[in-house]
Amino acid sequence: MALMPVVEALQRVLAGAGALKTETVKLDDALGRVLAEDLAALRTQPPAAVSAMDGYAVRAADVAQAPVTLRLIGEVAAGHPFDGDVKAGQAARIFTGGMMPAGADTVVIQELTACAGNSVTIQKATTQGRNVRGQGIDFNQGDMLLRKGKRLSDRDVMLAAGMNHARLSVFRRPKVAVLGTGDELVAPGSRPGPGEIVYSNGFAILAMAGSAGAEVNDLGIAHDRIEDIAAAVRRARDWGADILVTSGGASVGEHDLVQRALASEGLELSFWRVALRPGRPMMHGRLGAMHVLGVPGNPVSAYVCAFLFLLPLIGRLCGRSDAEHVPEPARLGRGLPANDERADYLRATLEMGPDGPVATPVPAQDSSLMAPLARADCLVIREPHAPAAVAGSPCVILKLGL
Repeated sequence: MALMPVVEALQRVLAGAGALKTETVKLDDALGRVLAEDLAALRTQPPAAVSAMDGYAVRAADVAQAPVTLRLIGEVAAGHPFDGDVKAGQAARIFTGGMMPAGADTVVIQELTACAGNSVTIQKATTQGRNVRGQGIDFNQGDMLLRKGKRLSDRDVMLAAGMNHARLSVFRRPKVAVLGTGDELVAPGSRPGPGEIVYSNGFAILAMAGSAGAEVNDLGIAHDRIEDIAAAVRRARDWGADILVTSGGASVGEHDLVQRALASEGLELSFWRVALRPGRPMMHGRLGAMHVLGVPGNPVSAYVCAFLFLLPLIGRLCGRSDAEHVPEPARLGRGLPANDERADYLRATLEMGPDGPVATPVPAQDSSLMAPLARADCLVIREPHAPAAVAGSPCVILKLGL
């Protein structure tokens, strides 16, 4: 099977992947969820003109010149409107958030006044509308402020609350199961024996999927036996996984058993080799409704493949309107040699130069090196057969998350 271009591989992964069913959640459970419908404001904010400062509600005509002394006729606090009207020569004490009384159109801040008994002296002229938040200055009832497909941030949740929504319709979170494979793997905190290594890939993939809005399930490590891997696959199915991610063993070596185990469970293979570095032995298929992604065993390869294929798939199942990665322009911080038939995704640091962002690929790009990956801010994309490039040349990057 020939190497598949990255773009075509991603198209196959996303083919037929649509948003999951919807559910209704309380507002305090909405962070990170994706809206399943456009959201309109149920109220106007503010519903009436209010004071932006502590001071005195007045008529602008009375304070066009200063000093001037006005008669106090009442007090307005937030949540306690004033029933009377402010007429010529009058003022009402008002506090931040207090509703502007009828007749008043301006607030003079208290620092510019002197109060004595039932009168207040305005010491500096104030223009009409000063320190007043007009009705609907934020939004009006019926305004469509949050759109279907938007993943809700903390700021969006605040806005939804202000719009007077207590519950929101969102898409169901995809369920992602992650399985590590290999006799050589031991859990973090263990004392590895000869030939053993500490398992790390799954923790990155679980964290990545969880941060993207998925519900995750750590299936642990399966030994290099077809029956053990197949049993883990069945556990993923029984859990109702929408996506199963396997790490390691996806190639065709004598000890690479993942494909055979998946085939024994009925896998419909889509592809298993991609023109990608790192990550050539990347696999994709379907087990009924469950998507299966087989990422390589080397940590950087596993991470890059999960970043390139798993994240967009989660986004598509979540119903996000921005499911796919968007490349951004930058300039190279150092020269690069010509590329071969595979697309390179080079770990790089990112800093702002005089002409925009500068991406500097780290010197060591071996797919087993986790420390350079942790230091990286982005991936520099080098297309297949790209010619040599000098420092300062334009390039394209994908920014990594936190």
